[in-house]
Amino acid sequence: MRPAIAQYYPGDSVIHRLDARAKFVSVTAVAVALFLRDSFAGLAVFAVAAAVAYMLSGVPAVWFWRGFRPLLWLIALTFLTQLLFAPGEPFFSWWVFDFSWQGLRFASFLSLRLLVLVLAGSVLTLTTAPLALTDGLAWLGRPLRRLRVPTDELALMVTIALRFIPTLLVELEQIMRAQRARGADFSHGGPIRRGKALLPVLIPLFVLSFRRADELALAMEARCYRPGVVRSRLHPLHVDAADAVLLALTAAVIAVGLIV
Repeated sequence: MRPAIAQYYPGDSVIHRLDARAKFVSVTAVAVALFLRDSFAGLAVFAVAAAVAYMLSGVPAVWFWRGFRPLLWLIALTFLTQLLFAPGEPFFSWWVFDFSWQGLRFASFLSLRLLVLVLAGSVLTLTTAPLALTDGLAWLGRPLRRLRVPTDELALMVTIALRFIPTLLVELEQIMRAQRARGADFSHGGPIRRGKALLPVLIPLFVLSFRRADELALAMEARCYRPGVVRSRLHPLHVDAADAVLLALTAAVIAVGLIV
């Protein structure tokens, strides 16, 4: 199966065996810390920690690359936008655009921050089974039940969305190949022409999405799923010493990243 965004990679590494709640808390804490520090030194600390976690996961690099490749345009757009519009003394001018060293530094920092954030999030989704992630999110959201927030249903919705991203990408690729075989051209012409060329792709994709949603609803009803009903767990969540070590290491990394 072709790797894609947020697709789970089965394994038995030390990262795979960690509790989903501990991994989610660690990744969330690192993500928050990333936006509290604006130095390259602190960013380097978080980058090294995320890279070490990814290496310990045992996930092949091709899985991360094929899932990360569709996000390259977002990082490139972030870099270009900040480079063009960030204030500062220009060192080069072209047409109506001025390029400054401050803009280059700020664009590089934001792009690298986004890259580290994607890497940390990939470690979570690649090493955590969808069902375990759902149970972990539902457990962490228990305090919101007192406010009548349907945390179990919200966690299930997030997990289903993550689960169907790879499926939709595969179906999108199949539809585009079928349309190219019929003579469709998606790479030439202006924005209006390209937008019109995408209509034969988007309409079948929406139809397939609604069909899959309907089939999923029928399957859940056939398995007696009822919103708000407490369900039993085949694999109950449990925290052990390794999860405590993970949380302690995360706190240490965040402290170092905020200090340097």
